[in-house]
Amino acid sequence: MSSSPSSPQAPAVQHLTVDEESAGQRLDNYLIRVLKGVPKTHIYRIIRSGEVRRNKGRVAADDRLAAGDVLRVPPVRVSARLPDMAPAVPARQFPVLHEDDAFLAIDKPAGVAVHGGSGVSSGVIEQLRQARPQARLLELVHRLDRETSGVLLIAKKRSALKALQDQFRERETGKTYLALVKGAWPQRLKVLDQPLHKYLLPDGERRVKVVSRDDPDGMRSISLVRVVRHLPPAPELALSSPQGFSLLEVTIKTGRTHQIRVHLAHAGHPIVGDDKYGDFELNRQMDRRGLKRMFLHAWRLKFVHPVTGEAVELQAKLPPDLEAFLH
Repeated sequence: MSSSPSSPQAPAVQHLTVDEESAGQRLDNYLIRVLKGVPKTHIYRIIRSGEVRRNKGRVAADDRLAAGDVLRVPPVRVSARLPDMAPAVPARQFPVLHEDDAFLAIDKPAGVAVHGGSGVSSGVIEQLRQARPQARLLELVHRLDRETSGVLLIAKKRSALKALQDQFRERETGKTYLALVKGAWPQRLKVLDQPLHKYLLPDGERRVKVVSRDDPDGMRSISLVRVVRHLPPAPELALSSPQGFSLLEVTIKTGRTHQIRVHLAHAGHPIVGDDKYGDFELNRQMDRRGLKRMFLHAWRLKFVHPVTGEAVELQAKLPPDLEAFLH
């Protein structure tokens, strides 16, 4: 780095040069690591406002940095008392599906964000780092929604991080989810190829919608659907979902925000328990029957090992609460 964080007495503009070890890291995670003592909420605020510049241009929180990038960071005041005041990140281990020198695969529980920020003090990656202080590097390879459980990859080497992220970006991975949806999914409907557009609500919360193919803001999004089985409705749910429910395998060829949730809801079969795109009255009834979360689980992930080049297939069993609900 070309400069160090300013003293609390004299905050000034900083120009930080991204080194080789930090290449490939998200902007928000990089700044959280470098600007120790600065609240995460403030870091996200200066990114959103455009005060953080990369090579003199605007940059988003989830943009990946490259070695040699020069970041302009506005004056930020570091509170000397902040480390004592900030809530401690709890150390937490997660069920391990696979681990070697290159990466770690865990079975992420529902209800836990993958990383802190946007109102969440800490997530999987911060809690894992706290539980493994000896680890030289732990970085998220990809993301899962907070409400989604299942397979999550964490790189332990920078080279593995880049190789795995390249596979995700080039659509060379196989990502299959299990979802329970409202109604009887039509067997003939196997491919959902509809552009998605991400936007913000007035309160800053993210939402996604299907748009027309000629929409300049639409991102091509492809989901493949296979019906695992059809579940008849319970008598007390017959009015809310007269055609019962469908358990689906959904394989995504693109990794857009909320892709599965929006594609399935747009097709008229929202995921049970989805609090953003679902059937809210049905969700309330399901909650009373014991389903306290969205029924979406990252079940299987196929990719090429970043070091050996061998094919890897990982599976996370359906969590006990979802399995019990099916029966």
